[in-house]
Amino acid sequence: MGNQRDNVLRDVAQLEDLPSQPEVAWRSELDGGYAGPAVGGGRVFVTDYVTSNDVSVANFERNEFSGIERVLCFDQASGKLQWKHEYPVKYTVSYPAGPRCTPTIDDDRVYTLGTEGDLFCFRVTDGSVVWSRNLREDFNTKAALWGYASHPLIDGDRLICVVGGEGSHMVAFDKKTGDEIWRQGTAPEQGYVPPTIIEAGGVRQLISGRPDAIASLDPETGKTYWSVPYEATNGSIIMSPVTVDVDGTKYLYIGGYDKKNLLLKLDPDKPAATWVWQDEVKQGISPVNVQPLVVDGIIYGLDQKGTLMAVEIPSGDRLWETSQPLAERPLGTGTAFIVRIDSTDRFLMFTEMGDLVLGQMDRSGFKELDRANVIQPTGTAFGRKVVWSAPAYADGKMFVRNDKEIVCVRLTP
Repeated sequence: MGNQRDNVLRDVAQLEDLPSQPEVAWRSELDGGYAGPAVGGGRVFVTDYVTSNDVSVANFERNEFSGIERVLCFDQASGKLQWKHEYPVKYTVSYPAGPRCTPTIDDDRVYTLGTEGDLFCFRVTDGSVVWSRNLREDFNTKAALWGYASHPLIDGDRLICVVGGEGSHMVAFDKKTGDEIWRQGTAPEQGYVPPTIIEAGGVRQLISGRPDAIASLDPETGKTYWSVPYEATNGSIIMSPVTVDVDGTKYLYIGGYDKKNLLLKLDPDKPAATWVWQDEVKQGISPVNVQPLVVDGIIYGLDQKGTLMAVEIPSGDRLWETSQPLAERPLGTGTAFIVRIDSTDRFLMFTEMGDLVLGQMDRSGFKELDRANVIQPTGTAFGRKVVWSAPAYADGKMFVRNDKEIVCVRLTP
């Protein structure tokens, strides 16, 4: 979601259209995975899973698969492999194509989290391991149904992770050594919500989205500020919670599978929250694969039924919804990763069909402006071919992967 974790692209504000046949600057071989690439310091980091097993399995099905997870570093300009680190992993999760979490770059180090909880800190220059932990073994837990998918968060000297286990749903590690700083919470399962920092009530609050509650913590100590019950369907709570400012009042929204949603009003003077509404069938949005974003009090995103929609806060009313840019009719769990182009009303959407769409979107509706195909879908979900991996954008280029390759595409001259 970028340096500010807000899905705003700030270096291509003048993008007016897309090349009809995008120029591929380079392409390099890759294996399976959902983890997007991360770009920084002239390098591209991505993770994958190499296996001879058939990983095309039904949703909710958990079997064992043997293979090797890899962390790869490519030169940003040429695509040449600079280093790689690999380790054997036995998968026990559904959708076992590969890792979920985009690497996190922090100065001269990069952090990766594998599907079964293998957490690493590498030096970006040569791939040497600074420290590592196996979250399942260290905290006596197991991977969630769809694996470890909550991206770790760098906060000062801390690396904050969703872990699982008794009393350790969320854990803060020393980012330099891997030593534990604090642990907090117990939940039926990890869920998939990344740790998220907001500012409200005069303090910084770490929001924890668990399958049984939404909680606010002190990011320095793990102490709980407040907690509100939430019941996730099949543990499926995924999106990073978003804050919405409306006429000086700040709200916190989170939504999960099967029309589970929750809107809270944040206290302006202290770390506290008031319940507004919850689990409204025809209000809010229930994202699955796609992180929604907020512009001028409106949440834009892809709902679980595959429609793009605009939701007004605090009413939760759906101002409009459309099956575009995916198809003429809604696709269940339809996926198009959305970023906003600077402070404009234009957005880039990378669809599960491998198309990059330039669109215009505001409270009145969505309009497609341009479209170009950049990569082929290689994964399988719900009987159709998909690519469910968020791209990275940097220096006027797009970096995107499927289960066979990673590609660098020029968006601007």
